[in-house]
Amino acid sequence: MQRLLIIGCGDIARRALPWLVKHYRVYAAIRSPARIDELRALGVTPLGADLDRPRSLRRLAGLANVILHFAPPPAGGEIDTRMRDLLAALSCKKILPRRLVYISTSGVYGDCAGERVVEERPGRPQTARARRRADAEARLRRFGRRLGVNVSILRAPGIYAADRLPLERLRQGLPLLPDSEDIYTNHIHADDLAGIALAALRRGRPGRAYNATDDSALKMGEYFDLLADRFGLPRAPRLPREEIERRLSPAMLSFMGESRRLANRRIKRELGMRLRHPDVAAALAAMDGGN
Repeated sequence: MQRLLIIGCGDIARRALPWLVKHYRVYAAIRSPARIDELRALGVTPLGADLDRPRSLRRLAGLANVILHFAPPPAGGEIDTRMRDLLAALSCKKILPRRLVYISTSGVYGDCAGERVVEERPGRPQTARARRRADAEARLRRFGRRLGVNVSILRAPGIYAADRLPLERLRQGLPLLPDSEDIYTNHIHADDLAGIALAALRRGRPGRAYNATDDSALKMGEYFDLLADRFGLPRAPRLPREEIERRLSPAMLSFMGESRRLANRRIKRELGMRLRHPDVAAALAAMDGGN
């Protein structure tokens, strides 16, 4: 049985585990021993390794035939030092993974003024967070070309699920932009993102990027109105951008400065992906409104 290593064994990885443990011997890099029993109960062999401690990554070299990399970059800086150190550790052994699937972010495209965005569009990341992701993508592509590793990059937008909804923002009454100034957002259900990662394991092309998004084409206000109506909460007030800039934190404002509509034909044509939740409205309708 092939060996598979998970870097960043969080929510998306856990959703993929029921399938993974049937087809691979699964290992997971963990920072804290507190998760050992939990992961073993799921059929996973935990390995102590910390992306912020390069020496601890040496034990991962030569271990796995396949790697799922779901961990985020560090919180600061312009480069992804975690990816740099991990790839250096993996490169030090003659035995290399054959495949590596990485979940990145659609933020690498930057602001596209609401245009439809395909994967060939050059990246123009505007935030430090997105620039770290773009750095990780570039490092992975060079790693794949140099060593013959099949690298697939999944550019994910806003991830949602029944337990991953921004309902607290609605409860706080935080404002949104009016429709004339609003931005387009993109979404993917956590179950579908896990499914796209599994499809990339089987059919991802070398060095290929994939927009891991659903079929929705919603403005931010439309998305929050759907949430408010589904869960019986007041709709968010609409205010001009100048007023919003005085009321929201820079982190929240950064999400209101980029508008794009991601095209997802590539995940369907190349990966054969059939989305369980093709759009946000249908997914929300199926959720328990009391949660």
